[in-house]
Amino acid sequence: MPVVLEGLDAPYYAVIFTAVPSEDTREYGETVARLLELVADQPGFLGVEAANEPSGEIVVSYWRDEASILAWKRQAEHRAAQERGRSQWYAGYAVRVARVERSYTFSLAADGG
Repeated sequence: MPVVLEGLDAPYYAVIFTAVPSEDTREYGETVARLLELVADQPGFLGVEAANEPSGEIVVSYWRDEASILAWKRQAEHRAAQERGRSQWYAGYAVRVARVERSYTFSLAADGG
């Protein structure tokens, strides 16, 4: 997964998921890997960026429109993972949805440095 996702043409949407893990993260990594496989084929999905450390994680997924976000939210395996997240994997989390009007990227490699 790239550190910085490039090539997105605004406007688009960002779903920002921040979470604090619980003590019981059994099968979490396997579930995340499966969800990444599924979301890649989801209509309207543009990409994802993530950062993890022991104290928490942040995942930002990018979407063409709100209808695509809602369709992913209702996807059966994703719904099951959400339920398991509330019952097992997370001590707490937040989901924020934002419309991106402009975006800029920089890459040392792309800029000749």
